Amino acid sequence: MSNTVPAGYAPLTSESLPSYLSKKLPSDLVLGGEPKEWTVKEVGDGNLNLVFIVEGLEKTIVVKQALPYVRAAGESWKLSLTRAYFEYNVLNIEAKFAGHRLVPQVYFYDQDMAIFAMEFLSPHVILRKELIAGKTFACLAEDVGVFLAQTLFHTSDIGMNAEEKKALVSKFAVNHELCKITEDLIFSEPYFDAERNNWTSPQLDADVHKVWQDEEMIQVAMRYKYKFMTESQALLHGDLHSGSIMVTESETKVIDPEFGFMGPMAFDIGNYVGNLLMAYFSRPGWESDEAKCDEYQRYLLEQITSTWHVFVTHFTQLWNDKQQGDAYPVEIYQQGLGEKVLQRAQSEFFQTLLEETLVNAGLEMNRRIIGFAGVADFKEIENAELRASCERRALKLARELIVNAKEYKEIATIGQFAQSC
Repeated sequence: MSNTVPAGYAPLTSESLPSYLSKKLPSDLVLGGEPKEWTVKEVGDGNLNLVFIVEGLEKTIVVKQALPYVRAAGESWKLSLTRAYFEYNVLNIEAKFAGHRLVPQVYFYDQDMAIFAMEFLSPHVILRKELIAGKTFACLAEDVGVFLAQTLFHTSDIGMNAEEKKALVSKFAVNHELCKITEDLIFSEPYFDAERNNWTSPQLDADVHKVWQDEEMIQVAMRYKYKFMTESQALLHGDLHSGSIMVTESETKVIDPEFGFMGPMAFDIGNYVGNLLMAYFSRPGWESDEAKCDEYQRYLLEQITSTWHVFVTHFTQLWNDKQQGDAYPVEIYQQGLGEKVLQRAQSEFFQTLLEETLVNAGLEMNRRIIGFAGVADFKEIENAELRASCERRALKLARELIVNAKEYKEIATIGQFAQSC
C-alpha cells in the first residue's frame, strides 16, 4: 500500500463531516434526520487519529479518520494513512472469531479518505478510567481471556491452514510503520537517553539512569525486540491495554487495533497484564484509605490470574477440538500419539508463553514509565513525589519480570513479588 496522501484526501471537521457522510453511508445505515440535524463532536484524545461521534435522530455512530502524522507529536512526525486500512481489517477479523459481543461492528471504509465508521458504544467507558476510579467488573477476566484465545488461536498455525496463515502474514507485513513505532517506543528508547522519553523528573532520574546501565535487562529487551520483529505467530491487536477496552458492568468491547500485525502471541497478553500491574502500583496515588487500596489491589491481581486461566482454558479447548491447522497436526497428536502426548505439548507451549508474557508485561511497564507515551494511571497523579514512589515500585517489578520470568511457573506467583515491592 502506498504511503502517499491520496489526491482527494482532506482531514474532516465537525462541520464538514455530515456532508461527507451523507454521500458515503451505506443505504441500510440510517442515522435519522437530515445531515444538518446531526450532532457531531470530535472526541479524539489518543495519540494518532481524529475521532468523531455523529448523532442522528435515530442512530449514533463513531467515525475515525487517520491523519498523515502522529497527532500527539504534530506534523513533524509523519505517518502513513494506511493504518486506517489495518484497523478496519483487524476489527473485521477479530469480530469473525470473537464476535460482536466483544468487538464493535464496522460499517464502511474509505481508503482515499483513510476513514471508517463503526458502532457507537454506549454506555461503555474506557476501562482505564474505570480502574482509576476503583470500579470492579464481574465479566472482565472472562471476556478478555476469551477474546485473546479466539483471536490468537484462529489466526495461528495451530488453528488455521498454512496457506491462509501465510496470506495473512503477507497482508499485514506492510503495517511496518506502526510496527516501527512499537519497536522504538517499547523495545529501544526506554533503554537509552532518547529524546522522546518522558519520565517523572527529577524524582526518577536515578532510577532511569540505573535502567540504562542494566546490561542484563537490556539484553533481554533486545532479544524480545528481535522476537517481535521476526515471529509471526498470530494476528495481534498490537496495542491491547486498558485504554483499548471499553466496559459496562456486564459488557466488554475491544477497540483500536490499528497496530494490528502478525507477531508473537505473548505481546498482546503481556501488554494487557502490564497495564493491570500499572493500575495495581498506581493505586496508592488514587486511594488514600489503606484497607480499600489493598482490597482493590487484590482485585487487580485476581484479574491477571483469572484472565490467564480463562485464556489457557479456552485456547486449549479450541486446540483439542480443531479440525485444521498445520502446527501440531491432528493426524499425529489426536489420531496417532494420543491425548497424553498432546497434553504434554500443550503444557510446554503454555509454559513458554507464560514466560514470554511476563517479559512483555515488564517491557510495557518500563516504556510507559520512562518512554514517550505514558498512562493516566501514573501521569494524572498530581503529587510528583507520590507518583514517583508508585512508579519506582512498578519499575522494580518490571525488572523482575524481564530478568527472572523463567522462575515463575504460575502466573499467580507474580502477585507475591508485586506485594513485596
